[in-house]
Amino acid sequence: MDKHQHTAQEEWLRQVLEGIVETSRDHLIITDGEGFIRMIGDSCEDMYGRSKDELLGRNVIELEQEKVFYPSVTHMVMQKNIPQTILQETKNGQQLMVSAYPVFSGEGKLTAVVNYSHDLTEILELKQRYESMNQQLKQFESEIEELREKNQDGMVAVSEAMMAINRLIKKVAVVDSTVLILGESGVGKNVIAKEIPRNSRRSGGDFVEINCGSIPEGLLESELFGYEAGSFTGAAKTGKKGIIEMANGGTLLLDELGELPLPLQAKLLKVIQEKKLQRIGSTQDREVDFRLIAATNRNLEAMVKEGKFRQDLYFRLNVVPIHVPPLRERPEDIAALIRVVLRNLNERYGLEKRLDSATIAALMQYDWPGNVRELENVLERMVVTTDEEVIEPIHLPAEVAASYVEQEENVPLMPRFSLKEALDQVEEKWMRYASERCRTTAEMADFLGISQPSVVRKLQKYRIRS
Repeated sequence: MDKHQHTAQEEWLRQVLEGIVETSRDHLIITDGEGFIRMIGDSCEDMYGRSKDELLGRNVIELEQEKVFYPSVTHMVMQKNIPQTILQETKNGQQLMVSAYPVFSGEGKLTAVVNYSHDLTEILELKQRYESMNQQLKQFESEIEELREKNQDGMVAVSEAMMAINRLIKKVAVVDSTVLILGESGVGKNVIAKEIPRNSRRSGGDFVEINCGSIPEGLLESELFGYEAGSFTGAAKTGKKGIIEMANGGTLLLDELGELPLPLQAKLLKVIQEKKLQRIGSTQDREVDFRLIAATNRNLEAMVKEGKFRQDLYFRLNVVPIHVPPLRERPEDIAALIRVVLRNLNERYGLEKRLDSATIAALMQYDWPGNVRELENVLERMVVTTDEEVIEPIHLPAEVAASYVEQEENVPLMPRFSLKEALDQVEEKWMRYASERCRTTAEMADFLGISQPSVVRKLQKYRIRS
């Protein structure tokens, strides 16, 4: 290689090295063997309050005396000739993990020190946020235990909106007024419906429910009103009592009432007004005494205007309306529901599954378009399919995990990776530092303040040779 080619090669290597310094995820400082800064990234001004031009050519010992970075990990390497890692706080208040590595010549002379600085400020702030969240979750525990005694079927009322509904339930339970429960699919309308008779004088009667949207229109009339023997082909020889008659003396829940066909709406209105009905194929009136609760996720007012729902029936039903807000509008209930549902699942399947704090955070950030029903399904899926005792974020369904990452990216100072990934990075650096400093896993355990089996597991996790 001639002199011109050698010069070109050196220039290329210089440009590549400068590119590495500028684009590195960590802030880089490269000094010569005497501690004079030869290369430094542009982020130095944000990190140390000094521009690149102010730092290039300066000696780290002088800068250490000026408290630009104190202590100087590069100075420590120059003194000990071995890699060093320390925690460092800048004048700007940033928390840094700083590692420096010596570079020796073929003769064993220190020729350079490469210094990596990783900003932990955001990670530590995240840690504080999650610790605060965990404290809030603990505050819910006493309330949830009280709910466990009062509401074995899973009625959770931690948010102000649900507590208001709970108070309304107790008021309407002592009378027989018709209740109309409105809310999105999956918000728990049937759970609320069951709470009403439980607190009423009809608690000893039957609670009968029918989903008007799940039965074909041709069969729905016979299911509701019953039929006499031989009233149509395929009818039972003895006839059959309908759902409304079954609720006599008790409570009737008509779920998804908005799906009820118009002809049956007229028959239902007559039963509500007269407290009498006729079975299909009969002319005999049968008296019925029941408390009516209707539930729907449809906008009945809009359906009335469109001619799809009878106005007179709507007025008969809309005596005491209860509007159940979607789960995304009452995040306080999400934490409580997670605890209640997880406990019930563990009891049902004889397990002791727990949720990692990051998993709980992801569940609380998710919008839950399917509301309580979706939350129950997601938790059951993770409980029955996860082998580990602790359910971590990697076990979350894709839609929940994706939503969590997307939301986190929009938060100021949030990294583009999860808290667990960030903490893993810190943990790995400390494990590598301890492995270089200590001779045995027992020494590492003492140095890090953890057990020796934990040290062994973490060494295997990060593929570090002790």
